[in-house]
Amino acid sequence: MKAIAALSSVVGVKRVIMRIPMLTILVWIFSVASASAQLTKVNVAYGGAGGDPLPVLVAKEARLFEKNGLDASLIYFTGGTTSVLALISGDVQIGQVAGPSVVNSAIGGSDLIMVAGGITSLSYWIMGRSDVKSPEQLRGGSVAISRFGSATDFIARFALPKLGLTPGRDVAIVQIGDSPARLGSLLSGRVHGAVLGSLPGAIAQKKGMNILADVAKMGLVIQHTGVATTRKTIRENRELVRRYVKTQVDAVHRIWTDREGTLNAFLRHAGSGLDRDLLEKIRDGLLNEAMLSKKQYPSIEGIKTILASMAETDPRARSAKPEDFVDMSFIRELDQSGYIDRLYTAHPK
Repeated sequence: MKAIAALSSVVGVKRVIMRIPMLTILVWIFSVASASAQLTKVNVAYGGAGGDPLPVLVAKEARLFEKNGLDASLIYFTGGTTSVLALISGDVQIGQVAGPSVVNSAIGGSDLIMVAGGITSLSYWIMGRSDVKSPEQLRGGSVAISRFGSATDFIARFALPKLGLTPGRDVAIVQIGDSPARLGSLLSGRVHGAVLGSLPGAIAQKKGMNILADVAKMGLVIQHTGVATTRKTIRENRELVRRYVKTQVDAVHRIWTDREGTLNAFLRHAGSGLDRDLLEKIRDGLLNEAMLSKKQYPSIEGIKTILASMAETDPRARSAKPEDFVDMSFIRELDQSGYIDRLYTAHPK
C-alpha cells in the first residue's frame, strides 16, 4: 500500500509539473490576445518614393506602431491630392502628406492640419529625357507631375521660372501619377521632363536621362512630406493622434541612429534589386536638421513659402497665416517632457 501511495504521489507531482507549462502557454496566449485587442486600429495614408515615405516604412518594419498601441494599416496613394481626399472622407485617419496638398485643401475649406514636420526640405530633380540636355530644350514640351495641387506640381511651378520657363505657356504641366508612372513616361519619351525624387531620379540618371535642375540647391525652404490629419479626428480621438505623432518621432530617431534597420525597411518597400549604395546615399541625405529634424516641428517658414506661391493665383492665400495650418501641441508635449532629448541621449547617432 505504501508503494502504491508513493507511486500516486509521484504521479500527482508529474501531473502538476505537466500542467504548469500548459498554464503558462494559456496565460501567454490570452495576454497576447488581450494586447492585440487593446491596439487602436488606424488607416494610414502614404506615398512617394525615395526618402519621403521612410518614417512610416521604418515604423512598420520596427513595429513602432504596436509599441505605441496602434494597429496600423498602410494604404499607398499615388499623389498628395488623393491622400487628401481619403483624409477628408475619413477613409484614412492620418497620413504622410506633402505640405502643398494640405495647405491647398485647407485654403479651400477643409479641416486638414499638419501635426508633425516629417521632411522639411526637398530632394527632387527636374529630369529631362535622353535628348533633352538643357532646360531650354523643355520649351514647347511637357513635364510630368503626379496631380495638380500636389508637391510635384508645386515643385514644377517653383523650379521652371528659375530656369527661364513659364509653366503653362512655355512648358505644359501634365498629370501622370506616382513616381513609377512618371519615370516610365520619361523613359518611354511620352514626356520631355519629369519631377522625380531622389530614388527614381537616380534610376533615371543611370538609364541616360539628364538632370536639368536640382531643386534642393535652389534655396527652397518648404514644408514637404509631414504628418497630417483632420481637426475632426483630433477632436474625436486625440489619443490616436498623440500615439501616431510619438510613433513618427520614434521612427525618425530610428532613421537617424539605425542604418541597417532603415535600409531593411527601404529594401522591403523598394525591392531588393535596387542598389544598396544608392539607398544608403538617400538615407544619409536626410540626416540634417534642415531636411529631417529630430524634434519634428512642422515648418512655419516652409508653409510661408507655399502660401507665397499660392498667392500669385489665389487671393485667399495672401491673408492666410502659416500658424493656421499646423497644430504644434503634440510635438510640443513630447519635446517639453524631455522625451525626444532622452531618445538621442540613450541612442546617439
